[in-house]
Amino acid sequence: MSDADTAADEPTADPVYRTLGKPFRARADAEMDAVGWTIFLGMVILFIPLLPLIVLVWLITKLLDAVAPTRD
Repeated sequence: MSDADTAADEPTADPVYRTLGKPFRARADAEMDAVGWTIFLGMVILFIPLLPLIVLVWLITKLLDAVAPTRD
């Protein structure tokens, strides 16, 4: 038998971590999820009144590109 065969038969030990704190357990972060949704909804509320202006600027730039195209 080779060394690889004997090493595969032996049980492996769990790693030991030297730490002062308790181990971290992953969990859902509902507080940050609520903050993210609040920021998103606030931005939507701010940008909805600006949407007609954004569309108007976009249309003007498309019109100007059609009338006088750039050399690119």
